[in-house]
Amino acid sequence: MIELIPAIDIIEGQCVRLTKGDYDQKTVYGNPLEMAQEFERIGFRRLHMVDLDGAKSKHIVNDEVLNRITKATNLIVDFGGGIKTDEDIRKAFDNGASMVTVGSIAVTQPELFLSWVEQYGAERLILGADVRNGKISINGWKEDSTEDLLPFLRRYIDAGVRNVLCTEISKDGTLQGPAIELYQRVMKEYLKLHLIASGGVSSIEDIKSLDAAGIPAVVFGKAIYEGKINLQELWDWQNA
Repeated sequence: MIELIPAIDIIEGQCVRLTKGDYDQKTVYGNPLEMAQEFERIGFRRLHMVDLDGAKSKHIVNDEVLNRITKATNLIVDFGGGIKTDEDIRKAFDNGASMVTVGSIAVTQPELFLSWVEQYGAERLILGADVRNGKISINGWKEDSTEDLLPFLRRYIDAGVRNVLCTEISKDGTLQGPAIELYQRVMKEYLKLHLIASGGVSSIEDIKSLDAAGIPAVVFGKAIYEGKINLQELWDWQNA
């Protein structure tokens, strides 16, 4: 059964969603702690949290929000956005993150990313692979690299990484359905990967389709906040 991971994206301490990573297409949804507590009340155990201010500023900004959520809930929080230095990753873990998602540094400073894998353990690191036109994007999706997706993943899978969050940027925040063919291509290449699909989920049916396609996990956010997914119905389906 697919692992369900609701998402909270943070700008200026508020829960928001962007469309295709565009900071000018922002919708504010309110208090992130209240949202996290509602996820936990229903029964969800995981939370994907993104510091969008951090991604833009290239250093962690909303660590206090992370701290409030991890102190007030028992959710397993994976945290990303703005993790560029040893100080940033320490700050994330010190403020309660169970796992950290790192994307840009794995492109620009692979040695530093691998040192974190060695220091903290591969099980606590999630490799962020944000894809646009087949290339990895970095720094809050504002820049495209020259890295192709599959060779990029191979480098780190060979180094022991097993957790990958893959976002198809053209789908993110659009509610137009997930990039199932992309995720199937990755899973066909790397059978033992714990792939977390992200972007485009618009309904429980989309999540069922990912599950049927053999995708291990899914992150979803905007569909919750726009009322496209009833969380209790989703939880009941998974636990039927």
